Amino acid sequence: MNTMTKAMLEMAGLDELAGMNTPVHRLHPLVKLILAVAYIAAVISFPGNTFTGLTAMVLLPVLTFQISRIPVRTCFYRLRFILPLVCAVGIWNPVLDRRPALVLGGLTVSAGMLSFLTLMLKGVFALMASFLLIATTGIEKICYALRLLHVPEILVTQMLITYRYISLMLREAGTMMNAYSLRAPGQKGIHHSAWGSFVGQLLLRSMDRAETLFAGMQLRGFHGSFYYAGVMPWRRTDTAVLVIGIAAILFLRLFNLAAFLGGIFA
Repeated sequence: MNTMTKAMLEMAGLDELAGMNTPVHRLHPLVKLILAVAYIAAVISFPGNTFTGLTAMVLLPVLTFQISRIPVRTCFYRLRFILPLVCAVGIWNPVLDRRPALVLGGLTVSAGMLSFLTLMLKGVFALMASFLLIATTGIEKICYALRLLHVPEILVTQMLITYRYISLMLREAGTMMNAYSLRAPGQKGIHHSAWGSFVGQLLLRSMDRAETLFAGMQLRGFHGSFYYAGVMPWRRTDTAVLVIGIAAILFLRLFNLAAFLGGIFA
């Protein structure tokens, strides 16, 4: 199985995760979208030197992972290519800023190291919230929630079609890589001399397949808009979860829970 096929199967796995039946999955998609955006906004609003206050924000995604029955390792495995880039955002901070910030057990931590760890946690927490949103909601319901917020229909439709087109392009690339490997047995990957023709053929095949799919969509009555998820009822449970979730995010943002618990145990 080539890498393109594995990537396509991972995307299909996200749809399978979104189809589970748990209390988190049954929530209205607008609730999950608002909470995800509020959580990310709260995380990135922490100053660069408040590492202890930021650590308590991990409680919300961990609790959501437990209720939704999605293993945490699945999140980090799916984000394995993005996490190193996120963690490397402030990698030069410890070198550029060596001012002492605090002392832990006789070890002096510089302000640059503290800001580096804070930036790294911000990126990890934001990615965890984004993964939970897509893994418990699905792209169609997210687009439905965006339309409820009056996001322009053309943008939402473009987002949905682009997401679906990625799987189509991966399928075509997987087919081409299988054909290439059969014609070049024992060769690892694609030789650099064939990169140009491979990308060109992939573009032509994807465009041809996309035109066929679009013609099929038009025959089925597509006129530029989707009925993403139908009309979903808003329940009292959704209101309660939204209020409790916003309150928990504000509490963890405004109150340094980690420092408070550390002071008690100290």
